[in-house]
Amino acid sequence: MIYSGKLHKYFAGISLSVILVSDLVITQKTAPVLAETINTSIGDSVTFSCNDSEATIAAKNGPKVVNGTARIYIGYQQLSNNKNPVTIRFNNGIKAWCRNDYETTNDDGTGYGLYWNGSDVLYGIYSSTGSQTGNDFRRFASGRWLPSYGNGGGPKAAVIARINPDNGQVDYATFFSSKKSDNGQTNSLLVNYLSWNGTNLTVKATSWWTPRNTYTNSMYCSGSSPYQYTAAFTGDLRTMTSASASTCR
Repeated sequence: MIYSGKLHKYFAGISLSVILVSDLVITQKTAPVLAETINTSIGDSVTFSCNDSEATIAAKNGPKVVNGTARIYIGYQQLSNNKNPVTIRFNNGIKAWCRNDYETTNDDGTGYGLYWNGSDVLYGIYSSTGSQTGNDFRRFASGRWLPSYGNGGGPKAAVIARINPDNGQVDYATFFSSKKSDNGQTNSLLVNYLSWNGTNLTVKATSWWTPRNTYTNSMYCSGSSPYQYTAAFTGDLRTMTSASASTCR
């Protein structure tokens, strides 16, 4: 025989267990998910198109910047005879905008770096191997620190572009390259890192003979090329405020 007092304690124990389990399930369901943030990303350029899904682009493991559920990717679109840079933004997996019209000449242009503060400041890093007839980044670079690729062709220069993160429009840009000290032609430069302090954009790069000073002229360097090069630009890319490179002055 089960006495009423024992029966009451038995059901009370069951009720308490149900309440504890219920609380645990509720807690697990309402636990906050930490938002992912990636402000800067530099890497090998990957190919995709404006018609690709985010899953397809993300699987390429190319450069991207992230703020919560918003993600911006950069790369290039492979055409029959050349490459065009492409930049795309997704919000919650839905395409917000895609731009593949920054450079549409026969230059082999690619995108390989981004900085985003998660709000209104977005910079893209692109490559250029020379000036070609048609639309390229020169139309955005007029009046900026370095308005064109310069003399020569073949060596891979960089382009820094300030982009409106709401629609992908380039506000302005500057070319960023090395300069051969013997003939003044453009030489190769590869951007490795970007940072933003609210006023200046700091760019770390590998520069082949020779890095440029703040006035765009060749530095005087000793030792072997390439050189580790650091430069700071005003946010509007009109002025380089400082420049330094190993064994160069």
